[in-house]
Amino acid sequence: MAKYHRPRRGSLAFSPRKRAKKEVCRIRRETRVEGKLLQGFAGYKAGMTHVLVRDSIKGSPTYGQDVFTPVTVIEAPPMRVEGVRIYRVTPYGLKALTEAWKEQQLSRIEDAIAKYDGDELELRVIAATQPALISGVPKKKSDVMELMMSGDVNRDYDYVKERFNGEISVKDVFEAGDFVDVTAVTRGKGFQGPVKRWGVKIQNAKAQRAGRGRHVGTLGPWRPARVRWFVPQAGQTGYHQRTEYNKLILKIGEDGSEITPEGGFVKYGIVRNEYLLLKGSVPGPKKRLIRMNLSIRPHPEFGSPEITFICTASQQGCRKA
Repeated sequence: MAKYHRPRRGSLAFSPRKRAKKEVCRIRRETRVEGKLLQGFAGYKAGMTHVLVRDSIKGSPTYGQDVFTPVTVIEAPPMRVEGVRIYRVTPYGLKALTEAWKEQQLSRIEDAIAKYDGDELELRVIAATQPALISGVPKKKSDVMELMMSGDVNRDYDYVKERFNGEISVKDVFEAGDFVDVTAVTRGKGFQGPVKRWGVKIQNAKAQRAGRGRHVGTLGPWRPARVRWFVPQAGQTGYHQRTEYNKLILKIGEDGSEITPEGGFVKYGIVRNEYLLLKGSVPGPKKRLIRMNLSIRPHPEFGSPEITFICTASQQGCRKA
């Protein structure tokens, strides 16, 4: 009899599949994009629509034609510069030296820069979102996070000193045609069984004993006498931090009426601040905090996209009188 074999169900790349600790995602990367001071920004997911984009890729079958493209709308009001933190680069990672939360305390940062060599230091700005400016997000409390900078300590410090207690616009970080890596917490689905969580096959009628066959065929051999970690089992599904790479920014605008559908986005409302149009989908439900960083994976340069049409038709059947 031939040996039965098939690839395992589900990916082990994200194990353990536990709930994210918080919605303010932690960015762990150390790679920077040269030529940019700030490496990232944050906004809130408003919803999706579609646009027509003129294909500018030479050699493409649709070159010069308008291509239907789904887009995600991210509302991104200005972020406040609340403070600055300085790290020392060591063989064991970054070690925090000091931080400043008020303008009078910037002397701490200057003392640290004077004490250590500039190549051994790294500066990061502490910024906060302003959800109170957004009508679609029902909270006033800001989300505070660190934003990575260029790595040139003196240049970064001059920039932070100029913007301290001020605001940073999304146009100071990104521009149309840039690629970004999007990090967010996915939609939570609660406690689910192995069929939904891992995609295992439902047992046939003769193999069913309990649970209508929605269980794995075996939990493992007799030895070792334990259930190993890679056996598909029930547990938390969704609400995990995930990153999607190379999302193209099609447009950065200030007038939200250009992209808001009639009657507003379902379960969100009207976009009233600066916004981004990202090609494709992003993780998380509407109103979820979305962190965007300059892309660190190689990708082609397409230039600024030409959008010929933005759909603003109602998503709930409303029509203008």
